[in-house]
Amino acid sequence: MNIFVGNLSRDASEDDVRQAFQAFGQVESVHVIMDRMTRQPKGFCFVEMPAKAEADAAIAGLNGKELKGRKLTVNEARPREERGGSRGGYR
Repeated sequence: MNIFVGNLSRDASEDDVRQAFQAFGQVESVHVIMDRMTRQPKGFCFVEMPAKAEADAAIAGLNGKELKGRKLTVNEARPREERGGSRGGYR
C-alpha cells in the first residue's frame, strides 16, 4: 500500500521516516519529495508497505503523532491524477 505522509519536518530524513513505519511492519520504500529548484524537501513523502494490515496499522498509529517536532498527517495515498491543459506556451 502506498501511504502519503504530510506535514513532514524538513529535518526528517528517509531513515527517520523508515524507522517510524518499521515499528508497524515491513517498509518497502520511502521517497521524500524534493523541490526541483532548491533541492530542499517539500514537507511530504510517500511510504510503500507491502502488507495492507501493517500499512493500516501504521496509518492509525502515526497519524497525528510527532516526528522531529511536527505532527504528521498520514493516510492512504490517492492515485495520481492526470494533468490536463496546455503548458501555456505558443506553438
